[in-house]
Amino acid sequence: MKKPKEQQQPAAAADVQEPAAKEAEKKEAEKKEAEGKKAEGKAPAVKGAAAKKPRRTGPGWPRRCAARARDLGRRLPRWWPLPALVAAGGLCGTAYGLLATPEYAATSYVVAVTGKDAQPGAALGFAQAYGRIATGDSTIAYARVAAGMPADELRSRVRTETSPDSPMIAITGTSDRRSEAADIANAVADAVFVSSNQVAKNTGVQLVSFSRAIPPAEPVSPSAPISAGVGAAAGGLIGGLVLLVRPRGARRADGGPAREGGSALVPAPAAERERV
Repeated sequence: MKKPKEQQQPAAAADVQEPAAKEAEKKEAEKKEAEGKKAEGKAPAVKGAAAKKPRRTGPGWPRRCAARARDLGRRLPRWWPLPALVAAGGLCGTAYGLLATPEYAATSYVVAVTGKDAQPGAALGFAQAYGRIATGDSTIAYARVAAGMPADELRSRVRTETSPDSPMIAITGTSDRRSEAADIANAVADAVFVSSNQVAKNTGVQLVSFSRAIPPAEPVSPSAPISAGVGAAAGGLIGGLVLLVRPRGARRADGGPAREGGSALVPAPAAERERV
C-alpha cells in the first residue's frame, strides 16, 4: 500500500508546478512585449532629436570653401569677368532708367540791351554780371514767392548760363513736374528782370525778356535703353581693366596647377636627364 502513495505525490507536485510555470512564462512574454513597445515608442523621438540637432561644419570649413572657389575659378575661362560685368552693368542701368524719377528742365532767356548814351559793349559785361547774381540771395528771395517753394530748394533747382559772345542769359529750372520747371525758370527770370531795371538809369543797360519758359514735352533724364547702354559700357570698361590687372597664371600641359609667378615648366636638357 506504500507504493501507490509515493506515486501519487509526484503527480500532485507536477499538477501544481505546471500552472505556475505557465503563469511565469506568460508574465515574461508580457514583459518582453511591453519592453518592445516602449523601445518602438522611443525610437522616433530619438530620430527627431537627431534631426533637429544642428550640423557642425567644423573649424576647417572656410578652407574647404576657399578651395572649392579656387577650383571653380580654374574651371572658368580667363575672360569670364568681362561678360559678367557687362551684364551686371546693363541690369543696373536698366533698373536705374525704370525706377528713377524723370526730371524735366525748362529754360527762359533774357537779353541785356544798352541805352542811347551807353557804349555798345557794356551790354555784354552787364549780362555776365546779372547771370552771376541770378542765384543770389536777393533774387532768390524775390522769386521764391512766385515759384511757391523755399529759398534753399529753389536755389538747388536753378542754374544760369551766359555766353561770352552775346549778351544773353539762359535761366533753367528743373523739377520732376513739367509745369513746375517752367514756373521756376520764369520766376527767377522775372526777379532778375525787376532787379536790373531798377538800376537801369544809372547803368544804361536794361534786361528784356527774349523767350519765356514753357513746360517741356520730354524729360532730360536718361531713358531705360540709354541707361542700360551706359551701364553695359561701364561694366565692359571695368571688366577690361580687371583682365589687364589680373595676373596671368600658366598651367601645365597635363592640366595641373600653375607654378608661382606664372613661369612655365621647362624640361631639363637631355644630358642632365641621362645623368639622372
